[in-house]
Amino acid sequence: MNTPASPARRVLVIAEAGVNHNGDIARALDMVDAAAEAGADVIKFQTFKAERLAAASAPKAAYQKERTGSGESQLEMLKKLELDVAAHETLIERCTLRGVAFLSSPFDLESVDLLRRLGSPIFKVPSGEITNLPYLRAVADAGLPVLLSTGMADLGDVEAALAVFEARGVELSRITVLHCTTQYPTPMDEVNLRAMNTIASAFPGVNVGYSDHTKGIEVPIAAVALGATVIEKHFTLDRFLPGPDHAASLEPQELASMVCAIRNIERAMGDGRKRPTASELPNRAVARKSIVAARAILAGEAFTEENLTAKRPGTGLSPMRWDEVIGRAASRDYRPDEQIELP
Repeated sequence: MNTPASPARRVLVIAEAGVNHNGDIARALDMVDAAAEAGADVIKFQTFKAERLAAASAPKAAYQKERTGSGESQLEMLKKLELDVAAHETLIERCTLRGVAFLSSPFDLESVDLLRRLGSPIFKVPSGEITNLPYLRAVADAGLPVLLSTGMADLGDVEAALAVFEARGVELSRITVLHCTTQYPTPMDEVNLRAMNTIASAFPGVNVGYSDHTKGIEVPIAAVALGATVIEKHFTLDRFLPGPDHAASLEPQELASMVCAIRNIERAMGDGRKRPTASELPNRAVARKSIVAARAILAGEAFTEENLTAKRPGTGLSPMRWDEVIGRAASRDYRPDEQIELP
């Protein structure tokens, strides 16, 4: 698995399964297969015990009520979405078989310990935990690279979380801060992609990425063009399944299209040096121009603005040498369009 500490890596594409398995291990396994077939590097789930995550009185978010109704509490909703230890082990086996890395976001201290014992190569801190000091310390003490989501946060929140990691010995170079907007789906005018660059400027030691909750695939692609090293995107097998996150998720073919577009963009970014490419070099002669006779010119006649012009192909004197030619005497006769020569 490529991690944010890996040099010269591709953009790390995380297919966020989240809780879109609806608590069904068979559906979760199908999601592993779909993520692998789409070309994602990682599939990410969520690890929690509902009772350790939400109090009985915790309300649902508005988007959760819209998708799942208001007849149950957040705690009751979450209980249906848990994955037990055996499910985690089964998913890890399927990920290994399919060549896609397994990742899960822990939402409580016991889940941090579970994922560490299961051999998680990296820890993903969800946006809601960025202000949870005991949790951040537990993640830091695992000594692994960190993905830090920043939905609902300001720069002060990010700075405070990073300070916790640094104080526990996690180098900034091992942390990727993911710009994020915690709304499902995120309205386009609330994406604020430039905030990703603000994070990079404010904390020069970290990597930056983007966790996307918009509809469609254009915003994560734009984030790659702006320098994101990690892209995380929710996906589902069927956007019309019941559950809180399906409606704001990509379906498998859309996920595959996003991955393909990201790979094209990272290739298109290049190394930044401005120079002709191998494929365009042969086109110079075709597309550029040479100094030619605008009309018949007799030997000994002076070259002037009136009897010269520039036309394709560019196999003769460059028009950039125009001033060098003007005023000289023709050494021979020239027909119209014939390329001018200098002795």
